[in-house]
Amino acid sequence: MTDPAAGQQPTTTQTPRALGTRTVHPPRPAAAAGRPLSQPIYQASVFAHDDPTTLTDSLDNPRGAYGYSRMANPTVRALEAAAADLEGAELAVATASGMGAIHAVLGSLLSAGGHVVIQESIYGGTTGLFDDMAARWNIEFTAVPGDDPAAVRAALRADTAAVYLETISNPMTAIADIAGIAEVTRGSAAKLVVDNTFASPMGCRPLQLGADVVIHSATKYLGGHDDVTAGIACYADAELGSAAWKFAVATGSTLDPFAAWLVLRGMATLALRMRAAGATAAELADRLRQRDDVLAVHHPSLAGHPQHRLATEQLNGFGPMLAFDLADADAAQQLIGRLQLIQNAPSMGGVETVAMHPASTSHRHYSPRALAAAGIAPGTVRISTGIEEVEDIWTDLRAALG
Repeated sequence: MTDPAAGQQPTTTQTPRALGTRTVHPPRPAAAAGRPLSQPIYQASVFAHDDPTTLTDSLDNPRGAYGYSRMANPTVRALEAAAADLEGAELAVATASGMGAIHAVLGSLLSAGGHVVIQESIYGGTTGLFDDMAARWNIEFTAVPGDDPAAVRAALRADTAAVYLETISNPMTAIADIAGIAEVTRGSAAKLVVDNTFASPMGCRPLQLGADVVIHSATKYLGGHDDVTAGIACYADAELGSAAWKFAVATGSTLDPFAAWLVLRGMATLALRMRAAGATAAELADRLRQRDDVLAVHHPSLAGHPQHRLATEQLNGFGPMLAFDLADADAAQQLIGRLQLIQNAPSMGGVETVAMHPASTSHRHYSPRALAAAGIAPGTVRISTGIEEVEDIWTDLRAALG
């Protein structure tokens, strides 16, 4: 009779192993019939191989076997495949944050003393990275309007490595002329990089308009639930993407499996959330523009928006983010302080509606002159709409306005 203290021996022809060894190598049942409807989480950092050559391949190939999860992981690769599919990319690289994706893209493109053409009025965190690169690596940045291909052409130099745009700029909702600027960069050494976070693939697919690289802060609309930090870069050219993968692996910015799973779960409802939140943003913009205490409203759905026509041609919907200007910073801060349903929080893209004061948060390191150049007034308020009922959001906003 088997000694219960010794445990059940596995049914095998191999030499029986000691109990301590069997705690490290327990029997693992084969997968039963049936397949999971959701992507499993492979919470493993190391993968074993029978063939030594496949292990070598796993360390050098972004599409190779799995060996070490800093290089590749099944759950992370599932996210990369899903994002590449939505954007029409050849290869995607997932990172630990949106800034990680931007750093991987630019770090793999730039050398010390290089040059980048950037769109005016973009995310403050991005310009903060650019300022650091300028000081640390002597990278030069030339800012131009994102809707002016001629200005981009004039700014290009022989050493220009990239042109950097935002589909919808943060926070002023300026629309970049991606197709027009792609015509300018085509044939040059400069790669067209587009941050598509605010539009998401539901609103725009920049690779189809001629971009070389698309970036997402997956923390925002792709994840969609304020419970994950992640980024992803999608490449039209797999070789270019492989260079970014190598940079991300070397700098340790790759994504962990559970975070990848959270983004995948969020992406399942992306179309529904973007449709609902975008409709709410357009409705709020229309109501806000009719108020005397609101000096200006910034949302591409409005006929008076500077790039309204471009937005109708390039976007599928106008996005869930809007901004509006009050008299001054005090008015903006007082409004935010009176909100009850709408939360005062950084970031955006979750199911909750959030508001913030860009001049004192996302763009706090801007000088008054830089804020004015970006179109950000002292009284500018940014709102990212969630999926609450529009009348509840408007009731809260109207009461806070007074």
